[in-house]
Amino acid sequence: MADDRNRRRFSDPRAAAEAAFRAATSPKPEAAAPRQAAPRLATPPGAREVVSLRLDSAVLAHFQKDGPGWQDRINAALRALVPAAED
Repeated sequence: MADDRNRRRFSDPRAAAEAAFRAATSPKPEAAAPRQAAPRLATPPGAREVVSLRLDSAVLAHFQKDGPGWQDRINAALRALVPAAED
């Protein structure tokens, strides 16, 4: 009867303890060096960058009311606010 109980066990406590000991004492493989982000290339003067910007719906409607080119109009309005904006 005692032999039947041992066969039904899914894991042997001694084997589990030995596996835990081996895992704790075995040398760990060296971790890979952390990946560094690629260096950012200098943007040429006058180049534009893609950004995500949240605007009030009234502000967006004001610039879009004249049709295509609304992004250029927003850029021009912002450029007028920036001192010494370079081209």
